[in-house]
Amino acid sequence: MTYYHKNNFHSHTFCEFTEVAALPVNISKPHFKSKSGSAYYFTDEGVYRSSNHWGRAANCRWRLISQSTVKINNSFTRIGFALWSSFYPNNESDALFYIAVNFETATVTFQHRNHPSYDGKAVLRTAAETAKVIRQIKEVLETDTWAKYFDTINIDTLRRDIIDQLCFSAVSFSEIKRNLITHSHGK
Repeated sequence: MTYYHKNNFHSHTFCEFTEVAALPVNISKPHFKSKSGSAYYFTDEGVYRSSNHWGRAANCRWRLISQSTVKINNSFTRIGFALWSSFYPNNESDALFYIAVNFETATVTFQHRNHPSYDGKAVLRTAAETAKVIRQIKEVLETDTWAKYFDTINIDTLRRDIIDQLCFSAVSFSEIKRNLITHSHGK
């Protein structure tokens, strides 16, 4: 297991930073400033990052978790903090990510397999596979066009069934739809 610190957190990692309103009063100058303008402030516990871009950062995937209703759209600088223990390995070839869906808010996101919330049930995928399945889940969550060939009374139940299969099995979206259409027509 890799332990992350100020000398290696910036290389091939996944992390969720929690947005903070301001830097602590005892921190004034950045310890490091990137070419893209992000400023980093190191503590024994973790790192503060002041940046106007979140998501992909070089070879890392760094998400900003915010309580604000203002969308994180990389148009202005925000400050996030992450514990050193919140950094996990990231690469393009390993199945590192699983998908989580919140049906209450109709949102979908991905999380790292090393995150404490992973219960081993959701399918792990590579970054590219995860992005593809997230696009499919968003289509199911946000539209009804995928449902035009189904004989169903309750589209919300069908929507949940498809999304659960996308998250918890390796069956493709097209195969899920084929199986459900066959089943809905009684064949």
